[in-house]
Amino acid sequence: MSISVKICGLKSDDAVNAAVKGGAAFLGFNFFEKSPRFVTPESAAQLAPLVPPTIPKVALFVDPSDAQLEDTLAMFDADIIQLHGMESPTRVTEIKRIYGKPIIKAFAVSHVDDIEETVAYETLVSWFLFDARPPKDSDLPGGNAEVFDWNIMKDYASPLPWMLAGGINSSNLKKAVAESGTRMVDVASGVEMARGQKDPALILELLDKAKAL
Repeated sequence: MSISVKICGLKSDDAVNAAVKGGAAFLGFNFFEKSPRFVTPESAAQLAPLVPPTIPKVALFVDPSDAQLEDTLAMFDADIIQLHGMESPTRVTEIKRIYGKPIIKAFAVSHVDDIEETVAYETLVSWFLFDARPPKDSDLPGGNAEVFDWNIMKDYASPLPWMLAGGINSSNLKKAVAESGTRMVDVASGVEMARGQKDPALILELLDKAKAL
């Protein structure tokens, strides 16, 4: 069984085409304006036709307002919503009620106790995503090329499917999978030639390695 990969932070034709060609399981589009991977709803909508219906399109938000959700999802027909901020269970419930889409909820991890935060969301979302806790001076909740101790996840018995994120690339993919036990990874910075700029060759390389695991 190969490892499923979500390529996140896509904003160019070449990157989307590489992710599709390489067999990515999910394609992520980042609507957090402070991120170097930010894409406008208009640009994401132009990229959407490149994605076959068999690959879910994920819209990533960080503590989104009602207006941002409404404006973005009216233009970009996302299959899944990813919430990568401090969204409470109440807020997640509200978003799910309004849009009726599956949700990925991200959690920042630096210690095993951080995983306990997931309990309140178990009946609300479809996937968990565990990302490295950002540096104190960062205003980005993810995509910082930071890793955490993947062994923390080894004995985690999740009631839901979950993704591992945080500094994963072709060089450490095998180690990340072996230490954490994950079957899904989320990769953003690890397939970039420069901050926020995806490298189609790196995307294909990582996806090939994931298939071989």
